[in-house]
Amino acid sequence: MNPSSSRRAFLSFSLAPLVLPARVFGAFAPSNRTSVGVIGVGRQTVTVNLKQFLAMPEVQVVAICDVDSWRLDNARRQVETAYGQKGVKTYSNYKELLADKSIDAVMVATPDHWHVPMSIEAVKAGKDVSCEKPLTRSIGEGRALADLVKKHKRVFRTDSEYRTKPWYHQAREAVLNGRIGRLTAIHTGVPKGDIPCPPQAAMPVPPELDYELWQGPAPRAPYTEKRVHKPKSYERPGWMRRLEYCDGMITNWGTHHNDLAQSANGTDRTGPIEVEGRGTYPEPDSFWQVLLDFEIHYRYANGVRLTYKIDKPSLRFEGTDGWIFADDTGRIEASKPSVLEPASGPNWVRLPMKTDKQDFIDAVRSRGATMADAEVGHRTTSLCHLGHIAIQVGKRLEWDPARERFTNNNGANAYIDKPIHAQRLG
Repeated sequence: MNPSSSRRAFLSFSLAPLVLPARVFGAFAPSNRTSVGVIGVGRQTVTVNLKQFLAMPEVQVVAICDVDSWRLDNARRQVETAYGQKGVKTYSNYKELLADKSIDAVMVATPDHWHVPMSIEAVKAGKDVSCEKPLTRSIGEGRALADLVKKHKRVFRTDSEYRTKPWYHQAREAVLNGRIGRLTAIHTGVPKGDIPCPPQAAMPVPPELDYELWQGPAPRAPYTEKRVHKPKSYERPGWMRRLEYCDGMITNWGTHHNDLAQSANGTDRTGPIEVEGRGTYPEPDSFWQVLLDFEIHYRYANGVRLTYKIDKPSLRFEGTDGWIFADDTGRIEASKPSVLEPASGPNWVRLPMKTDKQDFIDAVRSRGATMADAEVGHRTTSLCHLGHIAIQVGKRLEWDPARERFTNNNGANAYIDKPIHAQRLG
C-alpha cells in the first residue's frame, strides 16, 4: 500500500461537505451540543476531521484557527456550508481561540512540533483535547502532557482511527481472548515513503502565511515551500520530512500500528524493557532528513518480542497456538479458521467499537475515559521514539518503563527530553 493512501493522504479532496438540514440535530438543541474549536485546518482536517465533526448532531463546530489565511477561509466555507448558516469564528492565533470561553473542546491538527505545546495550553485553559498522532516529539514532553491532563482532570483523545478498523479490532480481540494461545511475538510494518530532497534556496514567504507563528517552538530557519507546505494546496507537506517538525514514518505511521500492538499485548500504559535498531538516513546534503528505512527490535517484561520495520502496513501476532495477520487493505488471515470465529461466551473480552471522534465526544459529554488517552498516546509515541533513539546510539538499550530512563547508557538519556533533531543536527 502506497503511503499516499494513509489517513493523512490526499485522496479525493472536496470543500463541499454534506449539508446538514436542521432536523438532523433532533434533540440536540444548541445549548445541548458540545462546542468544538479546531486548531489547524490543513489536509487532514478538511478531508477527515471537519467532515466527521460536522456530521455529528451533538457537536457544533464554533471556531477554527490556522496561520494560513487561504486554508482558514476554505475551512470557514466548509463549516458554514455544512450548517447552512454563517457564524463560525475564525482565528489566526490559537491563543485567541483557547481564550474563547464558549468552546468546550478543541481538536489540535497542526504540524507535529505544535502538538504538545498547544495541547498543554488547551488543558490549562480548561478545554478537553483531541490531538493528532504522533502525539509528541520527545518522551519527556509526553510525560509532561500526560501528567498535566491527569492533574486537571481533562478528557484527552490521541487521534487515530486504527483501533476501530474492523479487521484490526477483530485481530486484537482474538489475541486478548487467547485464540492463538500465549502471545510470543508481534510484527508491525509501515510503508516506505520518505525520500531525499536536493538542497533548497530561501524563498519569499507567501502573503497568506504567518511563517513566524507557524515555526513556533521550532528553530528559526529561512522559508521554502518544501519546509512547510505548497501554497494554496493540500499536497503532502514538506514539514513531515524535516526533523525540526516531525520524525517521519517512524512515528507518523508507527503510532497507528504500534498502538494496536501495545493494546493487544496489554502494555499500552507501559513499555518494553529492551530496544535495539538500525536505520538509514539520506545523505547529509539532503534537505529532507528523516529516516528512509529502519528495523527495530523490542523485548517486553512478559517475554513478548516486537519487530517494527519498513514493510507493508500490517500487524502479525504469533502465539503458542497459532498466528493472526491483518493489513491496511482489510485482509485478515489466521493459522486456522477457529482463530477468526465470532466472539463467544460471557467471558469474552470485548473492545470498544466507535470512531475516534465519537469516542472523544462521548467522553467529553460523559466525563469518562477515551480509548487512547494522553497516557496511552504518550506510551505509543514513546515506543517509536525509543526505536529512533536506539538507531542514534547504535547499541542495545535497556529501558525502565516505570522511571522512563535508560539503565545501561547515560548517553541515550540525553535524547529523552529533546527531539532527535536537537541532538542529531545540533
